[in-house]
Amino acid sequence: MKTRQSLTSWAVGTIACLALFAAPAAAQDSPKLSDAEVASVAVIANQIDIDQAELAKQKSRNEDVLQFAQTMASDHQAVIDQAAALVGKLGVTPQENAMGKQLQAAAEKTREMLRAKSGEAFDRAYVNNEVAYHKAVISAVEDLLIPETENPELKALLQTVVPALKEHLEHAQMLQKQLSGK
Repeated sequence: MKTRQSLTSWAVGTIACLALFAAPAAAQDSPKLSDAEVASVAVIANQIDIDQAELAKQKSRNEDVLQFAQTMASDHQAVIDQAAALVGKLGVTPQENAMGKQLQAAAEKTREMLRAKSGEAFDRAYVNNEVAYHKAVISAVEDLLIPETENPELKALLQTVVPALKEHLEHAQMLQKQLSGK
């Protein structure tokens, strides 16, 4: 299975969501997330991106945006499936935490903003959101989630996801340039 299809980005949202996501790392010398909390954040972040991709698939008429949204939905579902299999194997139950709640609250604000847009304005807002979030999520995965993870298999899964995150960012940036040129 291709890495791009099976291991993909761990997140979604806006700059506000990302700021909330990374804020605990900046606010404390050593934030501590258990593996169960890391797993929860990963699942939440992927589900949020699936939900936003589904919204894009409903609202957009741009073939490139629709294809990108389909890729986001299927890739994020693949990551959720892999994470679920791994936590099942490890006997870990994802644990709700403040970071996950912040992600969900910020994602709802993003959904409201996106729902209010249509046509090319929607396409640009959706893609701009994906670019901003992927930049921040790469940083959060590399600088917070991977260092906080103790289980070597969970850590390896997170590390394997980073290249796919970067591919998604590049794809979103390419779309962003296309849409701004119209």
